[in-house]
Amino acid sequence: MKPFLRQTLERQLLRLHELDALLSASDVVSDLDRFRALTREHSEASVLADQYNRLTGREADLASADGMLLEAKADPEMAAMAEEEITAAKADIARLDEALQLMLIPKDPDDRRAAFIEIRAGTGGDESALFAGDLFRMYTRFAERSRWQTEIISESAGELGGYKEVVLRIDGPLDAMGVGVYGKLRFESGGHRVQRVPATETQGRIHTSACTVAVLPEPDEAVAIQINPADLRIDTYRASGAGGQHINKTDSAVRITHIPTGIVAECQDDRSQHRNKAKALQVLSARIVEKDRAERAAKDAATRKGLIGSGDRSDRIRTYNFPQGRLTDHRINLTLYKLALIMEGDLGDVVTALQVARGAEQLAELETANNGG
Repeated sequence: MKPFLRQTLERQLLRLHELDALLSASDVVSDLDRFRALTREHSEASVLADQYNRLTGREADLASADGMLLEAKADPEMAAMAEEEITAAKADIARLDEALQLMLIPKDPDDRRAAFIEIRAGTGGDESALFAGDLFRMYTRFAERSRWQTEIISESAGELGGYKEVVLRIDGPLDAMGVGVYGKLRFESGGHRVQRVPATETQGRIHTSACTVAVLPEPDEAVAIQINPADLRIDTYRASGAGGQHINKTDSAVRITHIPTGIVAECQDDRSQHRNKAKALQVLSARIVEKDRAERAAKDAATRKGLIGSGDRSDRIRTYNFPQGRLTDHRINLTLYKLALIMEGDLGDVVTALQVARGAEQLAELETANNGG
């Protein structure tokens, strides 16, 4: 392990002892917010400590096997056992060390948040809308596998099915290291291209269509409050599409325009105009925050190569080739030949590979900064 990361690890282990003492103090329980924050931090530090203990345990096993090999020169069977253990221990140590390094990378606070996923049909007409529907299904199935909750905020159906545009909110519990829905799905933002024979194609020709996906962290209430009400234009209208007679007979749908930026958000999913307005404000806040983030990223793009480019949503990040059953993520040169499973929500290998690639990039950046470069 690199020295600067070992120093970080040692600080984390010391912090775990401090947290043990803090959580045993009687006054902490009376402050519920502080107690929850300390409990969450303790959980994350405990996972780190457990990983470190497994690493040191395998290092001890390796040292023991090395000693056994030295003593077993006259016993070929014992020597073979020692060599086998040495090989296995070295492989485990390399794997545990890599995982531990990734766990030590500073996390983006937004990674804990719920996420809005916006899917929009692009080039390809009706086929693009159908593909947007397929992506919607893929993400909702992945959410089901992850035991996350999903909620449609707004939708505009395609003429032959699918969606011209759909906005989905996904929320769920944090994992052991405190990563939530946005932290898992943030790298889905970008251009998604599909190559297949459309259902409307009579001559069996393969067409190429595209959709854009934007994943936005749900802002906290403090961010939403910062929007000046005078900068908003709020329109109500009658909802369309599914939802029963009541939703279609009242002006419950809400469209909110942020006048300074021209950003628009709408919600028609709920029967209550009040609740639709609240949801639309959440989406609007997320889009405003993302616009600011993208502008900052664009300024830094000339000096830093990011995993997902400059944040331009038109970047082609992935190709779904149905005739070959192939998915290719162009950012990390990942190719998987299990497209049918992926479209049914088996997205775990892709999500993990993107997180690992980003972690490796962050490690390199941290090492460069630590070395003064």
